[in-house]
Amino acid sequence: NCIVQIFFTDLFGVTEFFLLATMSYDRYVAICKPLHYVTIMNNKLCRSLILCCWTAGLLIILPPFILGLNLEFCDSNILDHFFCDASPLIKIACSDTRLIEQMVIVSAVLTFIMTLVCVVLSYIYIIKTVLCFPSSQQRKKAFSTCSSHMIVVSITYGSCIFIYVKPSAKSSVAINKGVTVLLTSIAPMLNPFIYTLRNKQVRQAFNDSVTRIKLLLKKSENMLI
Repeated sequence: NCIVQIFFTDLFGVTEFFLLATMSYDRYVAICKPLHYVTIMNNKLCRSLILCCWTAGLLIILPPFILGLNLEFCDSNILDHFFCDASPLIKIACSDTRLIEQMVIVSAVLTFIMTLVCVVLSYIYIIKTVLCFPSSQQRKKAFSTCSSHMIVVSITYGSCIFIYVKPSAKSSVAINKGVTVLLTSIAPMLNPFIYTLRNKQVRQAFNDSVTRIKLLLKKSENMLI
């Protein structure tokens, strides 16, 4: 069902922004208050933050989603997109969509601004703290801790600007197709690599696996010779 797909796609997308904001707070505590990190970011707080992220995502998408259930469609039932999304669905609707378009824009901008403010404030404090570190090695290590998160933030927020912050959903579906692939497919696929390859143990395990594969290939070639 297209409506169900739109609901979960939007819910997961909006929740991701709140999770990124929560992760920026986690980075802030880790760098600015390292001695209190375990006490502050305890299991109870982490569970509460995750619950708040999902609740906020649900509350953000519900108003435009409920209005979308009342849309009327005339002739075409073919979406000009790779999957069911709000913009192509609005494009083929024959009823007045100005109100729902405005609500989608308000919801997107509200989510964007709220989470971006949290991310920016967290990194302002992080940068101020890092610049006070005595050695360049400490500063490099601190910035390295945040680099993975910043890469994901840049991809996600950059894609969101092109897709949702626009005057009319009916006039920009074609432009959004390529950017949607980046946001919904390529970015999530890259996330495990972006985060895990920053870990020394993961990099070492990856290098060991490559070395073993090379040895096996070399041994196979010698046996064939």
